[in-house]
Parts: sequence; structure tokens; C-alpha cells
Amino acid sequence: PIPVSCITRGADLTDEKVWVLCPVDCARRQVTVFGTSVYASVSSVCGAALHGGVISRSGEPIRVQKLPGQENYIGSFANGIKSQSLARWISSFTVSTDAPSEPMEVSSQGKSTVLPDCKVDIAFLLDGSYNIGRRRFNLQKNFISKLCVMLGIGPEGPHVGVVQASEIPKTEFYLKNFSQPKDVIFAIKEMAYRGGNTNTGKALRHTAETFFTPETGSRRGLPRVAVILVDGWPSDDIEDAATMARESGINVFLVSVARPTPEELGIVQDRTFIQKAVCKDNDFFSFTMPSWFSINKYLKPLSQRLCNEDQMLCSKTCYNSVNIGFLIDGSSSVGDNNFRLVLDFIANIAKAFEISDIGSRIGAVQFTYEQKIEFDFNTHSTKDTTLAAIYGIRYLSGGTATGEAITYAAGTLFKPHKGGSRRNFLIIITDGQSYDDVKAPALAAQNEGITIYSVGVAWAPQDDLRNMASEPKDSHTFFTREFTGMHQFEQPIIKGICKDFMESH
Repeated sequence: PIPVSCITRGADLTDEKVWVLCPVDCARRQVTVFGTSVYASVSSVCGAALHGGVISRSGEPIRVQKLPGQENYIGSFANGIKSQSLARWISSFTVSTDAPSEPMEVSSQGKSTVLPDCKVDIAFLLDGSYNIGRRRFNLQKNFISKLCVMLGIGPEGPHVGVVQASEIPKTEFYLKNFSQPKDVIFAIKEMAYRGGNTNTGKALRHTAETFFTPETGSRRGLPRVAVILVDGWPSDDIEDAATMARESGINVFLVSVARPTPEELGIVQDRTFIQKAVCKDNDFFSFTMPSWFSINKYLKPLSQRLCNEDQMLCSKTCYNSVNIGFLIDGSSSVGDNNFRLVLDFIANIAKAFEISDIGSRIGAVQFTYEQKIEFDFNTHSTKDTTLAAIYGIRYLSGGTATGEAITYAAGTLFKPHKGGSRRNFLIIITDGQSYDDVKAPALAAQNEGITIYSVGVAWAPQDDLRNMASEPKDSHTFFTREFTGMHQFEQPIIKGICKDFMESH
């Protein structure tokens, strides 16, 4: 809507139909109005909207429709505004709050734009409080319906459910209830407005505790997302509920609409609620719309974020909640040049993870007949220092005792971290036959909760690689004849770690 002043007249507007936004203080000012229901174009459009009861004292968007002139405009007193009579005028207008009909974005083939390859489970938390009001509540439902169409919801695509946030949260429908867009849109349309306080925190806690379960349709291995829509501000604390949601593996997005007016700011409980609610205060997880009108331009950017799986890094995910230990063969058969390629391979895997004080950690042990801990999970808490440490590892040269090295890594890297919130992974890289048994030490490590990936190069025996790897063997065992071929395993191992992590949750 176009911002206007209290004294803007219908005659000042050039379009036949236009949405305008009135300021908040027009009820306290002297506004000139001629007519009732149909107003002469010399009337204040905001004054006419107040007179007709279309807007309240707070000021809201209104639709102005221009009409031909009339022979007679009847004056009246209504809603605190006195309108005057007028015998004749050349043009007229009406005011209303009917939502504009906005067609969905259409592609050149004439089909609605739908995002491809979007696999995510989404809970929409709709604002059903008195703060949003019944009219804007319906506009909010319209927005969510269009967003569902653009997301391309379906059996193999995104699944959605809705929780209404009001005095007491209510789950309107779960992920499992509807898999076709038309059914979801109908269910949204049939939702009743509940009213009450904007207890967003209570609704988010309800969602975290009850919404994402196998019984309600949550799918294994797919990102879980809670999209919170707030018209104005929450009336309860959201921080604790958001922390709980994130720790249970939910990526929290917050869509803020119609921010508080200056008069309302005094009763806002927490002005920084957005930063405290979202996964990460980096502008990816927060989204702002000025109003529920002209919404089409917001549909695509928001839907793209919800489908961007690579950015879902703030809840407890495979990217920020794992310990990854590298067990590096430093035997004489590797050679210095190939050892540099091994370090490149390790660094490229480490780069994919969010390394921080509260995030993922990397550790490394180099082995020959003996073992050397290069750095453990507590040594480096940033990605830059971790990568520098990887490239700083010096090649030892010697024999190959892989079994003893597995036992050493399990005891020195992982034992102090057993039972922590991070999932433990060990990636073994070797190019030859071990002089000792590898099967028993690997099984013992796996029984301690360590998932093992084995990467063999050149003369590494297939039997040893499979004996060391976790189940299923085929997805945890990798082999290449040349050290230059290791790079092809980087993404499969990263994705494999994520798959193992999700299945463990």
C-alpha cells in the first residue's frame, strides 16, 4: 500500500483502484469528508475510512475505488467523524478492506512456479491472536496457501502442517494428514480464527514437543523446519522455547509482519525476540514483510530459503554436532607427495562442517608402528585454525599397525567425549596391509558409539577395509587405486555422515 497523509483526498490519487496506508493519528485530526458510503473525491480518504468504520484509530491499509460523480452526497455522523452533505461533485470513491486478488507467479509455460527438488518437513505457526485480527488472519492464510503451492508440496516433496498460536496453541493438521496441495489449501481455508494473546513461545514449545514425530508424519533424514509468523510481537517469552526447538533438531525461521507502531512499542515484552528465536542471527532465518498486502514478491525468496537444505545449520545437525577423527596412515609406502594429497582430502571434508566452541570438532591421529596425536577435539575451535593444523601435519614414515592405531584413537580422541551431545565418527585412511588385526579393534570402537569410515588407496586390502567399516559396509567403505582419486569420496562421506547422524536421531 502507498503511504498517505490524513488530508490526502480521493482526487489526489491517480489510479482507479489503489491500496493506501493511513497514518495512526487521523482520528485526532480535523479531516474533511463529504457523503456516506460513497464519498466525494474532495474528501479525505482516511477520514472516509474512519467514518465508514473501515479502519480503526490505529490506521490500516485501505482500498480506494474511484467512481463517477453523484448528484447528491448525504452527510452523517459515524464512528466519531462528521461528514458533510454536498449537492453535486464530478467524481467519487468508496473505501474498503477487501484483500487484493493477486495471481500466483506464472512461468512462461503458463504453470505456477514451483521449486524443484525441495524435500523438507515444515510446521507453519500461524498468528491467531487478537493482535492480528480476523481480517489480517485471513490474509495470512492466503499467504500460506500460496507459499504451499510454490513449495510444490506433495508425497515426494515438502510436507507441511499448521499450528495456530493464540492463547492456547492448537495443531490444525499434521505432516501426515495431507499430501496434495488442494487438500492442504482447503484445510488452511477452513481454519477458524481463535483470538487471545500472541503466545508464540508456548506454540513453539508445543510444536517442538508434539509435532515432529514418526507418528505425526515426520520423515527420517529430512530437515525439520518451524516457520513462525508474527503480526506485531509475541506476548510471551520465546527464547527458552526456541532453544528447546533448536536442540531437538528444528530449524527455526521467523516471519515478522506489521511491526509495532511507536505507541505500541511500550508494551512489547522483548524487542529483540527475533534474534532470540531464530537459529542464527545472520538474516537468513529471519524474514520481514511490511504488511499482508502485495505479498507475491515475498513468496519466492521465502520459499527458496525454506528449501535451502545446505543452510540448515543452526539446529543440532550433522554439520554442527559431530566429532570427526581422522586416522592417517603415515607409513613409508605413502610418500611425501601423496601425504599432501591425503591432507587435502581431510581438509576438504573438514571444511563442510561448522567448527566452533559449540559446534563440530575435528581431531587427527597419524600412525605407523606407533601413534601420534596431532590434535584432539579440544585443540581448535574455529575452522581456520583447524585447517591450518591439518596442513601443518608432518609426514612420519614407518610401518603400518592399523589395529593398534584404532584402539589408540578410540581411547585418546573419543573416550573423554563419550556421552556428549556430539556424534562420533572416525575416518581411517590407509594405503596398505596392516601388520596386526583390524577387525577386533574396529568392532570395539563401534561398540563405544564410534561410526567408522574406511578409505583405502593402492594396496589396501578390501577385506581389511570392510572389516574396519561400520554397517552397512558398502556405504562406509571406499577404495581407489590412486591418491588423486580420493577427492571423489569427499561428498559421499560428508553426506554419509549426515545420513548416519539423522538416522541416530
